[in-house]
Amino acid sequence: MARKFLVSRAALAIALSSGLAVAVSTPAMAAKKEKKEAAGGKFSPEFVKVAQPLQKAMEAAVAALGGQQTPEAMATAKQAFDTAAGGDGKAAFQAAVPAATTPDDKNALGSMMRNFGIISKDLALKQQGNMMLLESGKLDAAALGTTNYDSGITAYQLKDYANAAKYLKAAKDGGFADSSGQLDLVLADSYKRNNNPEAALQMAKDDVAAAQAKGTAPSETALRNVLQQTYTAKQLAPSTEYAALLGQYYPSSWGTSISVVRQLSSLPRDQNLDLMRLMFVTGGMAEKRDYFEYIENVDPRAFPGEAVKVMQDGLAKGKLTQAEVGADLSNSQGRVAGDKASLPATERDANKPGATAATVVAAGDVFLSYDQPAKAETFYAKAISMPGVDANKVALRLGMSQTLSGKYADAQTNFAKVTGTRQPVAKLWSAYAKSKSAPAAGATAPAATN
Repeated sequence: MARKFLVSRAALAIALSSGLAVAVSTPAMAAKKEKKEAAGGKFSPEFVKVAQPLQKAMEAAVAALGGQQTPEAMATAKQAFDTAAGGDGKAAFQAAVPAATTPDDKNALGSMMRNFGIISKDLALKQQGNMMLLESGKLDAAALGTTNYDSGITAYQLKDYANAAKYLKAAKDGGFADSSGQLDLVLADSYKRNNNPEAALQMAKDDVAAAQAKGTAPSETALRNVLQQTYTAKQLAPSTEYAALLGQYYPSSWGTSISVVRQLSSLPRDQNLDLMRLMFVTGGMAEKRDYFEYIENVDPRAFPGEAVKVMQDGLAKGKLTQAEVGADLSNSQGRVAGDKASLPATERDANKPGATAATVVAAGDVFLSYDQPAKAETFYAKAISMPGVDANKVALRLGMSQTLSGKYADAQTNFAKVTGTRQPVAKLWSAYAKSKSAPAAGATAPAATN
């Protein structure tokens, strides 16, 4: 089920299709020393001689583009350049390389070579131009970030994953932000394709840690990358931590977060029930099997009202059919009236001075199942200090009741008390409470359905 939360490979197409445009101007080559000095460039005489024809050819190509970069315009521009350069533009560039000896030579030739690589759809030539630009040392901070990014993307397209990682990391470290927001995705994939998954994991961890240190939301890509790694390694504790953060900051991902913990923890039915309850509340019930698992966990004989709610929701959303649950729904509905009629007696018995811990907890359980969290809270709060009680179960369900009642701070206090096998569930519920009390900017948590 890892595919459910992998960062989509399709997203790479967005980043890889966001190639940089052909420059509409070219560096001027001064033929005379006084003009060269006035322009501030330090071109070698040998380079000026071979570069001037290339500059004129590039001007002809840019003119042929006519401000467009359609395939047809690019083909016309390539033909214009080839013609002006003597018939073979690529050969003309390669002949000019030995003459480019000064930083300005390399900067000018690299720029034109890169542009011609784009026009002619020659990735290798484009990358050669990028390397000359970087080697020149003449790029300002903004151009350096752009060129490192373009070099990384181009290397990735050439399946040169080591250099893709090298240049993309340089762009990232320099603070470059690509318009598609996919730099991290391509960088992580470059690490993995270069057989360095540890670097991809560390990058994601560093990004998450840096965001937490700043008090900001970690990027969804970083969280999903690190969650994928910890899930693949079957590490429950770190997977729970990152799954909780993913759900907290990106509420539409709750189904993914819960599924990860659900698969790794393999909880017994009574404990898994509270995980399925969170999935229902967060709107994460996405598949038929989610509904069947919840129904099995809740047991219609024990909590018919909750079972009816889940089955009706599944039917309404087209996840279940009458043929699949019609008989169970009818049987459960038949139990609800009598079960609800017993609630006053259940409440009286649990409020008696001599009530046992089992009686008090059972009252909390039944009121929680009927979406009466305020009443459930009173009984769990009473039970938590009683001898012989399952303290982890009660603390968890007390926190759940408080969350559903809007008492988010109190809920988090009780979730923090949970240890043992119920702790992963408590951590996810705690993250949900945090998201409700202070939602991430730009993210809206799904409304509770109970």
